[in-house]
Amino acid sequence: MSPMFKRVLTPSLLLLLQASHVNSAELEVRATDDASNRPLGGFIMKVWPAVLAAVLYAISGGLHWTHLFRVGRRLLLTLTIGMTCMTLGLLLKIAMSQSPHSLGLYILQQLFTLLSPCAFLATDYMLLSRLANSLGRDIADDCLLIPSRRITKLFVWSDVITFWIQAAGGGLSVQQSLSKMGTDIAMAGLILQLISFGLFALLLIVFGFRIRSRYPRAWNVRGKSESLFSVMGPLRTSTIYNWKLLYYTMCLTCIGILIRSSFRIAEFAGGYNGFLSTHEGYFYLLDALPLWVAMTLYVFLWPARFNNGEDEDSARGQAFAVPLTENGVKYTDRR
Repeated sequence: MSPMFKRVLTPSLLLLLQASHVNSAELEVRATDDASNRPLGGFIMKVWPAVLAAVLYAISGGLHWTHLFRVGRRLLLTLTIGMTCMTLGLLLKIAMSQSPHSLGLYILQQLFTLLSPCAFLATDYMLLSRLANSLGRDIADDCLLIPSRRITKLFVWSDVITFWIQAAGGGLSVQQSLSKMGTDIAMAGLILQLISFGLFALLLIVFGFRIRSRYPRAWNVRGKSESLFSVMGPLRTSTIYNWKLLYYTMCLTCIGILIRSSFRIAEFAGGYNGFLSTHEGYFYLLDALPLWVAMTLYVFLWPARFNNGEDEDSARGQAFAVPLTENGVKYTDRR
């Protein structure tokens, strides 16, 4: 896992503990005729969608952990931990349906479901620089808009910063006196996160187009006549040589993340009593589902399966995923 996320983890847990001790009198409740009996969140959460979502995330997360122990690659801890935290957030929704007035449960489930996706973004950030360097440093430098050695640092730091902004806003939003400020801060963090990830998605797309036009030998690699169906599978551990399968998978994950980020901004823009906030189904349709589909793709094409088996380090310009030659010809031969 990135050292930056290790620094974030401990303070984040402290934030959750502090938030759970907010005085319930400070909590903003939605306007009703009998506000004192109003459940936290404004409604009693349904059990069955939370159970279904938790089961799906738990299955995908379990398979991710299985891949991590069987195939390896520590940087993918961000993915497995993110899936685990999202599962916990959904389990807390189930608990919240049974204890709709529990302030601690409400705060924890809100923060887990809001912040867990930051780990998914970080996974894509770290994969791109390693995928680019796997094709050769000269290709990486020529086809990336930003030097590969700076991609992870730049975007992961942006992820860390927006994580803290969202966490601070989420913590403040549960206090009546600071609710408006907290919501605005959290929405600002979400907007910055969307802009950052949108730039990353553009970087990823341009990278693919440049390789296709400038390095056709690298783009047309077939890797032992591999096809998608011959290599994909939730329990496969065999090496994959066609780097484009990972590239296309990353592009698809970007779609799911962008849908989720856009939804969260619209939800916060509508306010605590807004339409999206008070209709639980939209959370599952436009947040939990797109993220689950996006990250479950990595179950079938686990990124570390593209590893050539060495202990590589992109900062030293070594390969991460695929061989640098095809039939003895280096990809660095530009056409």
